[in-house]
Amino acid sequence: MTDELTPEQTCRKALAVLDEVEKAVVGKRAALELVLLGVLAGGHVLIEDLPGLGKTLMARSFAAALGLDFTRIQFTPDLLPSDVTGAPFYDQRSGDMVFRPGPVFTQLLLADEINRTPPKTQAALLEAMAEGQVSIDGKSHRLDPAFVVLATDNPIEYEGTYSLPEAQLDRFLLRVRMGYLPPDQEAAMLLRRLDRKAERVDLERIVDAVELLAMRASLESVEVSADVVDYVVALVNATRAAAQVQVGASPRGGLALVRLARARAVLSGRDYVVPEDVKAVAVPALAHRISLRPELWVRKVSADEVVASLLAATPTPRTLPRQQDAAGGTAPGADQGSNQGAGERAGTAGR
Repeated sequence: MTDELTPEQTCRKALAVLDEVEKAVVGKRAALELVLLGVLAGGHVLIEDLPGLGKTLMARSFAAALGLDFTRIQFTPDLLPSDVTGAPFYDQRSGDMVFRPGPVFTQLLLADEINRTPPKTQAALLEAMAEGQVSIDGKSHRLDPAFVVLATDNPIEYEGTYSLPEAQLDRFLLRVRMGYLPPDQEAAMLLRRLDRKAERVDLERIVDAVELLAMRASLESVEVSADVVDYVVALVNATRAAAQVQVGASPRGGLALVRLARARAVLSGRDYVVPEDVKAVAVPALAHRISLRPELWVRKVSADEVVASLLAATPTPRTLPRQQDAAGGTAPGADQGSNQGAGERAGTAGR
């Protein structure tokens, strides 16, 4: 079993994973960081964007760099729940019913085009994503501790697709959008493909499943001050009180913000969370958890825009890690210098 890791060690390994994945996925550093934050935080990631932007390539690349067993399910309208979770079958030799595990029994599951399968089959993933287990015929079967779902979703096709239910959307820790490459980066991607003279990129394994679990455990030592907790609660409550929102974020949204903010702090080389960490992950963590009022759909206002406006309207606290406050006796609000020294500003109060 691997030794416990410090946040600093986790940071080095995580950055190495990002660098390795970038060998295959060009010009998407921000999206790659968000996906890695979700994996580090032990959550599931919904990658929603147009076809051909590298969603499947991203999932395969992370599986290779993280050293995880990889399984891909192509979701189709005729896919059955048992095709995902597995089912019991009759063993003629023993005369017993034996459970045959489905493709969900893996470490990294790519649920490709998850919105192309009916809600009944989509629901087959709910227990696996929330509880890390699958229940068949009254028996629970545990999944691998490193289990994570990367699901892809095409937002522009409506024929032959089924909207993801709110219960399932809430189980995704965050939603990531990739977008088109700028022309210079798209040219660099094409030139890199020509130079290597091969379709696929062979990536090295940077960590393995045991090390990934140790990296996740190291996040528990990242400090979250009371001011940051209050800030998270204020953001979540703002989604519930907003006039544009019909259903606000659940308490799971607040937990997601804290988990992702801790992961971002580690990726930034810190063992404490600052409000900027929360800001950076607020839209990906909350936008898919809210339901807008019907008239906003007509006006083409997106949930991302609503959460961004709430983020701008919510006062940002100034905060300082407790251990530094105790050592230096710094008064609240006088932390700009130390936070700048750490490479991060704690934000400005009362934007």
